[in-house]
Order: sequence, then C-alpha cells, then structure tokens
Amino acid sequence: MSDLDALQRRVKAFRDERDWGQFHALRHLIVSLNLEAGELLELIQWRPDAEIDALPSDPVGREALADECADVLLYLLLIADRAGIDLGVAALAKLEKNAAKYPVERFRGSRRKYNAPE
Repeated sequence: MSDLDALQRRVKAFRDERDWGQFHALRHLIVSLNLEAGELLELIQWRPDAEIDALPSDPVGREALADECADVLLYLLLIADRAGIDLGVAALAKLEKNAAKYPVERFRGSRRKYNAPE
C-alpha cells in the first residue's frame, strides 16, 4: 500500500463522515478540481516572476501555496476514486508514454511539442 493509497483512504473517510459523497458526481468533482486550480492561479495573478518565485520562502505565501496544492490533490484523489483509476499506475504509464513521445536525444533542453517541426 502506498502513501497515495493511504491519503486517498483518509480523504474518502473525511468525505464519508460528512455524508458528502452524495454531492460528488464525477462532473462535480472535475469542476471543483478546476475551481481549486483557479485559486492556485489566483495566488500569482498580476505578480511579477520574482515575487512568485519568492512565495515558497515566505511563510504566509508558502502556506497559501500548500493549501491550494493540497485542495487540487484532494479533489484529484476523489476523481480517481470515483473513476476507478489507480493514480500511481496511471502516472507511471503516462511517464512511459511521454518518454516515447519525448526521447532525450531529440528533446533535451527543448520546449517544443512532440509533433512540432524541428
């Protein structure tokens, strides 16, 4: 059992203790994840890069960043649970797909997309 599995069990227990599962249709969870991702974006809106880069070293900024990242992760865990997706397995499979699309010898130091002309 992974740390991700344990965390997923905890978030499901939190949800179930409050009987919130009734509100967690897949569509609602996906919308909520995107709203939380928007709150993550809001932390950096209109700020210069130097201020954004300093967020992790500022206790208040770091806490806000951590809270929003956690909200995104928690909704992602609920989505994966609702859809029957093992996130660990899915993430490893996606890394393999990306490695095939972006071989090191062609893409090291490059930001171009795999299907863009060289």
